[in-house]
Amino acid sequence: MKGGDNSTVTPLMKQYNAIKVKHPGALLLFRVGDFYETFGEDAIKASKILDIVLTKRGNGSASETALAGFPHHSLDTYLPKLVRAGERVAICDQLEDPKSVKGIVKRGVTELVTPGVSFNDQVLERRSNNYLAAIHFGKNETGISFLDISTGEYMTAQGDKSYIGKLLQSFSPAEVLFCKREKETFFENYGPDFRYYALEEWVFSHDFAYESLTRHFGTTSLKGFGVEGMSAAIISAGAILHYLSETHHKEVSHIATLSRLEEDKYVWLDRFTVRNLELIFTQHQEGVPLIQVLDQTVTPMGARLMKKWVVLPLKDVAQIKRRLNTVEALTQHSELLDELTQHLKQINDLERLISKVAVRRVNPRELMQLVKALDAIEPIQQSLAISDIPALQKLAAQLAPCDGLRQEIKKILRPDAPMLTNQGNMINQGVHEELDELRAIAFSGKDYLAQLQQREMKNTGISSLKIAYNKVFGYYLEVTHAHKDKVPASWIRKQTLVNAERYITEELKTYEEKILNAEERIYTIEFSLFNELVLYAVDFVAQVQQNARVVGIIDCLSSFASIALTNNYVKPEVSDAHVLDIKKGRHPVIEKQLPLGESYVPNDIFLDNEEQQIIIITGPNMAGKSALLRQTALIVLMAQIGSFVPAEAASVGIIDKIFTRVGASDNLSKGESTFMVEMTETASILNNLSDRSLVLMDEIGRGTSTYDGISIAWAIVEHLHNHPKCKGKTLFATHYHELNQLAEDLPRVKNYNVSVKEANGKILFMRKLVEGGSEHSFGIHVAQMAGMPNSVVLRANEIMHHLEQDKISHPEQQPDMQALPKSSYQLSMFEAQDPQLQRLKETVEQLDINTITPVEALLKLNELKLLLAKPKRDKVR
Repeated sequence: MKGGDNSTVTPLMKQYNAIKVKHPGALLLFRVGDFYETFGEDAIKASKILDIVLTKRGNGSASETALAGFPHHSLDTYLPKLVRAGERVAICDQLEDPKSVKGIVKRGVTELVTPGVSFNDQVLERRSNNYLAAIHFGKNETGISFLDISTGEYMTAQGDKSYIGKLLQSFSPAEVLFCKREKETFFENYGPDFRYYALEEWVFSHDFAYESLTRHFGTTSLKGFGVEGMSAAIISAGAILHYLSETHHKEVSHIATLSRLEEDKYVWLDRFTVRNLELIFTQHQEGVPLIQVLDQTVTPMGARLMKKWVVLPLKDVAQIKRRLNTVEALTQHSELLDELTQHLKQINDLERLISKVAVRRVNPRELMQLVKALDAIEPIQQSLAISDIPALQKLAAQLAPCDGLRQEIKKILRPDAPMLTNQGNMINQGVHEELDELRAIAFSGKDYLAQLQQREMKNTGISSLKIAYNKVFGYYLEVTHAHKDKVPASWIRKQTLVNAERYITEELKTYEEKILNAEERIYTIEFSLFNELVLYAVDFVAQVQQNARVVGIIDCLSSFASIALTNNYVKPEVSDAHVLDIKKGRHPVIEKQLPLGESYVPNDIFLDNEEQQIIIITGPNMAGKSALLRQTALIVLMAQIGSFVPAEAASVGIIDKIFTRVGASDNLSKGESTFMVEMTETASILNNLSDRSLVLMDEIGRGTSTYDGISIAWAIVEHLHNHPKCKGKTLFATHYHELNQLAEDLPRVKNYNVSVKEANGKILFMRKLVEGGSEHSFGIHVAQMAGMPNSVVLRANEIMHHLEQDKISHPEQQPDMQALPKSSYQLSMFEAQDPQLQRLKETVEQLDINTITPVEALLKLNELKLLLAKPKRDKVR
């Protein structure tokens, strides 16, 4: 921004520059009168993001600068757009009433809104958390903390860098904080895709963080939160509290506890697995994630909790069984389930509403929404309390009706209270005596003016007399020129119009002053009463937060029960056994996407640590190998979050780690090929195995040459089988039929294939897993079905026949590629090794042209035409 010399800079711009210097990384919204203005580079940026007009201040002068602004009442419209664009926005307000100040008005930043720190409903997604994360890279371990300031949820954890990466991917924070000197470390481990902000090094010290946390919670230690010795976690949590202070968020009493994310409490899902299984997000635009099938919640609290449950499956059998038993009871009490769902639908976002109360940002309409939500909790509590389901009775006991808060809000606020506090009409009649009197004065004005008009018309005989109001000189009497000679001498003329004269009187001026003072006093009293009500509600923050947590749990369990009934899911048997036994399992997502009338082909899977630890699955592409691998993982995951599963029956011995190596994409930004990504992910699996792991590997080694690929895949299967401590249950899908040999050498390896039927040169995918290996890949058939040009398909067939013949003739030698028949772009149809064309050739050769009749010739021609018909493309699933 051109500043010019100091003599040319106005006092306003000097003030702006002084405030801007303190917030160099933020876009500054500077309040000037009724507008928020931006200047210089900020104005150029804001005009592009907000699509508002860019003008100039001091046009042509040495201090000329770009300018863009919008009305202050439009802040809620424009602020979200800036934050969603990734901007940190400093809101600079007028701290004094301009009417009472001579010279420049005092201004200051009242709030710094960032992607990770916002209460704005337009910035926040209703059914998702908006996490701010902080990371500290310690010497041995890395710490991470998450805070959703809009709900008060505050969590911390520490572990190795891969565990932290998994949490980052699972919780998908809107903004990440780290130390300036650790920027490269962060990018190297987690990539540049996160919105971030780098803080000074001194913020990341243990003593500073420890003191910040104990001061905030009013404790002498952090033992009560279970994080006392977790230095890296404590430092990351302290960085978040510092950032809240730096962004002018002082009212943070709703952040009442710090919970620990214990690594050994939840199933290990590395970031590759979270991505590959498409739990929350899909890898393809048209894809459907698991959460979309599982989440039938009807409250924002339930929706947010469901996402956490999906990425944090449990390992504690007792806790899983409690959830499953509750879901089972709800499926058996469908009337109770329907009743709960109807009441839950009445509950607004309790969690965020009460957070707004705690930080004094709640408006009158939101307080009425809070009451409505609390009213709906009472019948839920009654229904659960009288049910014969122990877990639900326990939840009912945890709900607080908050009678005092509900009664107070209903007593004070009008049911149709407005959104803004400066609009008036917030407070009920009968709450405040002076307020009622002032309202009578202010709002009975029309009656008084009508009476005054009638009296003056009668006294003066002016039949066309009118009383009106304008902002220039208030209330006035208007008289047409035809009657101006009847105007009393005591009236004071204020304005002459073409057809009339306007006058004021002492009585009108006195009344006007009375009304205007009444209106101002009404707003003052109403605002004061509303603030007192908000302060009263602050005492109920903890109770309402507890209600929000319990409502979220009820909502999630009800959702599980609903989808179980709708989708024909069954209750899995979960135990500490080392067995995974799924009868007629289905893929929860794919079965919902099938065309009407088509049913999903179910499959059995049995894995244990003694007899059948590793299943090698062969079969062609598109036969359903990948779907089978994913559905097994999803069924296990669903069981361990407490959901029923898509199967006829399922016994799930607790799985503590789920690893998937399915599909890969080039990471060109890091210079990594598909094969490098594949090997990196596979190495992560082999280095982190446990005795209760579930390992899913799809087409390992396909990114390199055939012999390299077979060798790597073979060695991996041997490693998984022969590991001295960890007998990870494994599904290993492969194109390499040579791996079937392993079943003869390794006792816990079994061969299965996804069956395919071949008839008349066509293949039909049966999608059924059957015992035994597969000898064919049917790759050329799949290429033909995919619409590959016929010339390419025929040439591939010709090459395959040559290689197969060569292998039969010289089994001990490498294929002789030199002897391969040379390609000709225009192949003779009878030279090509195509089964259909071969049959066509044989049919034509058998024809006796001399004896065939015209009718027989036509019939034979039709037969040949049918022979040539292309096989219909089988539907891919």
